[in-house]
Amino acid sequence: MPNRAIFFDRDGVLNKDIHLLCKIDDVIIPPDTIDAFKLLSGVECKKIVVSNQTVISRGLASENEVDNINQHIDNAILTLTSCKIDRFYTCPHHPDATLEKYRKNCDCRKPKPGMLQEAAEDYDIDLTQSWMIGDRISDIIAGHRAGCRTILIQTGMHKEKPIISDDMDLSISPDYTCNNLHEAVLIIVKDWT
Repeated sequence: MPNRAIFFDRDGVLNKDIHLLCKIDDVIIPPDTIDAFKLLSGVECKKIVVSNQTVISRGLASENEVDNINQHIDNAILTLTSCKIDRFYTCPHHPDATLEKYRKNCDCRKPKPGMLQEAAEDYDIDLTQSWMIGDRISDIIAGHRAGCRTILIQTGMHKEKPIISDDMDLSISPDYTCNNLHEAVLIIVKDWT
């Protein structure tokens, strides 16, 4: 049997979006994230984070530093909820990257679904039985293109203009809109039971 998964954007979904998170000391995990993962601790599904990280392409943080931030977030959630994130997938690329080695139009940068598709191969995930939760329309488009159902959470960045991309289809809208991650997880758990 293929696995089902919840895909999470990172900044603005798991942790407070402070714009260009580069240091572990700036990580803030809101209470609704803790409530959401407490609810998920008994749910059989893969918990996967898919995150564009332009701090890497801008030269503000290394891939290793971003990995350390991800590990810190995972450890904090595990400690507070007994629920572990299965994996973080990170896209370090941008078509206009400051650092030339990251300057490319890749298949992994959301709104493209590459990170979700890679996770589906790695973990034998049935994308049609899975969900994508994000705070930007690029997250919703990526989830939709991968075949997932989608939830937009209104934690601030949902009001921002879409991140410029050559591959945006603004006719795509989320299946649900919620105030926070806990509300989104309640919808998914109810759907799966």
